[in-house]
Amino acid sequence: MYYSSGNYEAFARPKKPAGIDHKSAYIIGTGLGALTAACYLVRDAQMPGSHIHIFEKDPVAGGACDGADIPGVGYVMRGGREMDNHFEVMWDLFRSIPSIEDPDISVLDEYYWLNKEDPNYSLCRSTKNRGQDGGTDGKFGLSDKAATEIMDLFFTPDEELANRPITDFFDDEVLNSNFWMYWRTMFAFENWHSALEMKLYIRRYIHHIAGLPDFSALRFTRYNQYESMILPMQRYLEAHGVQFHFDTKVENVVFEVGGGEGPRRAVTGTGQDTIQRIQQAAFARNPYSTSTKKVARRITVTHAGEISNIDLTEDDLVFITNGGCVENSTIGAQDKPAAWDPTIRPGGGWDMWRRIAAQDPSFGHPDKFCGDPEKSNWMSATVTTLDGEIVPYIQKICHRDPFTGHVVTGGIVTCEDSGWLMSWTINRQQQFRDQSKDQLCVWVYGLFTDKPGNYVKKAMRDCTGEEICQEWLYHLGVPEDKIVELAANHANTVPVMMPYITAFFMPREAGDRPDVVPDGAVNFAFLGQFAETPRDTIFTTEYSMRTGMEAVYTLCDVDRGVPEVWGSVFDVRDLLMSSVKLRDGEPITSMKLPMVERIALKEVLKKVEGTDIAKLLKEYGAI
Repeated sequence: MYYSSGNYEAFARPKKPAGIDHKSAYIIGTGLGALTAACYLVRDAQMPGSHIHIFEKDPVAGGACDGADIPGVGYVMRGGREMDNHFEVMWDLFRSIPSIEDPDISVLDEYYWLNKEDPNYSLCRSTKNRGQDGGTDGKFGLSDKAATEIMDLFFTPDEELANRPITDFFDDEVLNSNFWMYWRTMFAFENWHSALEMKLYIRRYIHHIAGLPDFSALRFTRYNQYESMILPMQRYLEAHGVQFHFDTKVENVVFEVGGGEGPRRAVTGTGQDTIQRIQQAAFARNPYSTSTKKVARRITVTHAGEISNIDLTEDDLVFITNGGCVENSTIGAQDKPAAWDPTIRPGGGWDMWRRIAAQDPSFGHPDKFCGDPEKSNWMSATVTTLDGEIVPYIQKICHRDPFTGHVVTGGIVTCEDSGWLMSWTINRQQQFRDQSKDQLCVWVYGLFTDKPGNYVKKAMRDCTGEEICQEWLYHLGVPEDKIVELAANHANTVPVMMPYITAFFMPREAGDRPDVVPDGAVNFAFLGQFAETPRDTIFTTEYSMRTGMEAVYTLCDVDRGVPEVWGSVFDVRDLLMSSVKLRDGEPITSMKLPMVERIALKEVLKKVEGTDIAKLLKEYGAI
């Protein structure tokens, strides 16, 4: 497996790998990483679909990408997905997946046309004082000291960030700024989360800094994540004969470790330019890696109460979704709280990963991520309005008619003074294809589930759907004498508790996540948010899908480049733009620098005066 860029390899079709007709594949999970692996097995590895088996413990596919109308409960979405124009793997695959709305066009076509015709942007990023505009005015509000703290983190080597929280690097100068409000509510970072992941996020999305305050950097699907992404992939796979096994729990994968050296896979392949060869050679491998041969030999599954084993040969490829951010999720109802239940049980992603990790040090350290659910949880709720009574309060904030089918809030609206740190969003309606045209589905979430609300004086995790709706209506600015009646009779609210939803943000170090294909691995790979792939960042659709592509290309020896992670961090234009935007348009020459640095900057600018460098600095507002 190797990385590539440009359209030379992006548009090429690989030759059929040797011996692929004699191989089979067993895929654990049906999240984006797993379904992507299956799609690349079909499309690029050209494995017969009937040779591919996908195991899912739930009755439907999707993993964290859900969206359902539950009989007797109502519409529920645990989360939503925001896309980037440089999700290179995602767009590579979705150009080949037919739309479920129109099979003559691809999911990419559909998505591209939609976001061109209806670009996303927010007209109100936050509120205070019960529905009043927060007045952020698109500003980050960073002092020079705060901007310096962010830049210092940006340049700190990864090794120095191991196991350290964000608060080791940011003080109140950052944590009390608009920047941190934007950041933590958009990505669900908490103050105690990983400084390493924070740095990786800044580097990965440096090209979107300017679009962070108003969400103009984002793109959204037409419907919920299940119907817009998962269902098209599932139908594509079923059309190719791929076999889905629902209500089937994988208890364990047993490995044979030893017996000589494993395969020696070249770090780079053919078709790369010099820059990519150098770059890939520099990617760190898991420090616990060895070249010892490692073979997946048996899968233990439970279906309908029966335990069975699948014996594996070296031609049986196993793709493992280890861990899971939505494991132990519980769903409440209008009159019922979502239970707090972080207990890890057999048949779930965490328990399986623990069993796997015990077999070799290079298979990761799951308890680093799932060991403290009080620090990795938050709650969401889906509010479905039943008539037009609540709509005027929404429209007053988002400044748009929610029923046009176009962008509504343009991303989350954060209630800055919420005790739960509540945010809410209304994407294009309808969010479900069968949703009534006079209803709206609103997604609400709170980061502080153990804190009392401002109206409902209870912790969010103890609230029914109706009570969560009351708290939301309070922050919308609904008159207090109307809140109870509107929440009870004009909306249906379904809460969801997710104890491990930000588990991947927990402080960590190299080796805590297994490499996608560990060194010495013969016939298996890891997929999803808890597998390690260089330069990309977790909690994105792209990350999961990238692991799927890399896994298939490596194990099947597909001779085509995996598109590299978008390199905006190496683009001087993006670096200049982000530096200026972080300071709300102020040039670097206005920074309050110590005398030595100030003199040095003055001398540098004198040296480049009249050159193309000076022209570039002026063009992007740096001087």
